Amino acid sequence: MDVRGADDRRRGTRPGVALAIMLGAQLMIILDATVVNIALPHIQTGLHFSATSLSWVMNGYTLTFGGLLLLGGRAGDILGRRRMFLAGIVIFTLASLAGGLAPNAAVLLTARAVQGVGGALASPAVLALVVSGFSEGKERIKALAIYSAVVTGGSSLGLVLGGLITQWANWRWVLFINVPIGVAVVLLTPRFVTETPKQPGRFDLPGAVTSTAGVAALVYAFIRAASNGWGDRVAIGAFAVGAVLLVAFVLNETRAPQPITPLRLFASLGRSGSFLARLLLVGGMFGMFFFLTQFLQDVLGFGALTTGIAFLPMTALLFAVSRLVPRLIPRVGGYRLMVLGMIPVVIGMAWLSRVSPQTGYWSGVFGPMVLVGSGMGLVFVPLTTASLAGVRPEESGAASSMVNVMQQLGGSVGLAVLVAVFGTATRDSLAHPVAGLSAAAFHARVLSHGMSTAFALAAIFDLAALVVIAALLRDRKPKVPDTPADLDEEIEATAIGD
Repeated sequence: MDVRGADDRRRGTRPGVALAIMLGAQLMIILDATVVNIALPHIQTGLHFSATSLSWVMNGYTLTFGGLLLLGGRAGDILGRRRMFLAGIVIFTLASLAGGLAPNAAVLLTARAVQGVGGALASPAVLALVVSGFSEGKERIKALAIYSAVVTGGSSLGLVLGGLITQWANWRWVLFINVPIGVAVVLLTPRFVTETPKQPGRFDLPGAVTSTAGVAALVYAFIRAASNGWGDRVAIGAFAVGAVLLVAFVLNETRAPQPITPLRLFASLGRSGSFLARLLLVGGMFGMFFFLTQFLQDVLGFGALTTGIAFLPMTALLFAVSRLVPRLIPRVGGYRLMVLGMIPVVIGMAWLSRVSPQTGYWSGVFGPMVLVGSGMGLVFVPLTTASLAGVRPEESGAASSMVNVMQQLGGSVGLAVLVAVFGTATRDSLAHPVAGLSAAAFHARVLSHGMSTAFALAAIFDLAALVVIAALLRDRKPKVPDTPADLDEEIEATAIGD
C-alpha cells in the first residue's frame, strides 16, 4: 500500500483548509509590521531605546524581509515550497519568542531582523502555493481574492490589534501572539498542504548575492534618507552600491542558465504594468497608514485603542469588497474593476490632503477611509491575478516573490519619499509662526500642514498607478461565456489585463 500517495491524496482533497493555514501564516507576517507600530512608545520606555534607534525596530524587519524575498522565492521553486514555507514559519516563530523575551534593545533588534528572514522565506511560498493549489479560472481567483484581502486589510487590522494589545496587556504580547499561531501552522501544514515538486537545477548564486545585497542596500538607503535627509552621505553611498549591484544582477540574469528571477517575467507589458502599479499603490497606502495614525493621535488626541478602532471601517470594507470581486470579474472584467477601484482611491487620498487641526474624524477621515477601503478591495484581486496569470508552474515562486518585492519596496520607498516631503513641509511651516496661537495649537498646525502635503503626494502616486493600469493593463472586450469551461477562460482573460 502506498501510504505516502494516500497522504498526498488526502491533503489534496482539502484545499480550503490548506488555504486557511497558509493565509493564517501570511496574516501573521503582515500584521507584524503595523501591530508593532502602535507599541513603539511602550517598547522605547521598556527597553530604553533612543529616539533614533527606535526606528530600527521597524526597519530591521523591513531590511531583511525586502532583501531576501527573491532568494526565498527561488529556494521554494528548487527545494519545495511547502518545505520553505515551514522553514520560514519556524524561524519567524522562534524569533518572535526571542523578541518577546528580549532583555535589552540589541536582542530585540536581532530578533526583528531574524523575523524578516523567516518572513522572506515563507511569504513567497504562500502565494506560490495558492497559485499551484487552485487551477486557473474562477477557483484561483476566489483564492486570490481572499489572499488580497488578507494582505491589504491585514495592515490596518494590525493597527486595531496593536491598540488592543498595547492598552490591555504588555507590549511583549505583540510578539508573543505569533508563537501559538506559528506552532499551529507548523503542526497542521504537513497534514493538509501538499508539497510541490522540486525543480531540477542549481541556485543562481551570483544572482542570489547581487539581488539580495542590491535590494537590501536600496531599502537601507531609503530608510537612511528618510531619517537623515536625502543629502546624507551614507544614504547616497547606499544608493550607489544598490544601483551597481542591481545592474550587475540584471546583467547576470541575462546570461544565467537558471536565473533566480527569469527576465521573461517582464516580457509581458501587462505583467510589468501590474508590478509598477502595485509599487505606486502600496507606497501611497503605507504612507496613509503611517501619517493617518499620527494625525488621529497627535492632532485629534485619540488613544492607541481608539486609533486602531478608527481604522475598522476601511478594514471591513476592504475585506467585504474583495470577497465580491470574483463574482464581478466575469461580468465587468478585471481591467474595468481596476480602473473603477482606483477612482475612489485617488479621490479619498486627495480628500485627506485637506486635513487641518479643525478636521474631525467624521467630517474628514471617515469618508476617505470608506473610499480608499472600497477602492482597494476592487483593485488588488485583479492586479494580483495580472501579475501571476500565464506564469510557468516552475516559475510561480519567482513571480510570487516579485509581487512581494513590489509590495515591500513600494512600502519602503513610498514611505521614505513621503516622510522626506513631510519633513520639508513641516520645516517650512515652522519658519512661519502665527501670532496668537498657543504652542499646542501651532504644533497641531505644523503637523497637519506636513501631513496634508504627504497625502497630496500619495494621491499623485495613486493617480500614477491609475495611468499605468489604463495604459498597460487594458484587456480585450469580454465575451458572453457559453459553457463552464468558457467561463473559466473568460475569468482568466478579463483578469490578466494583457
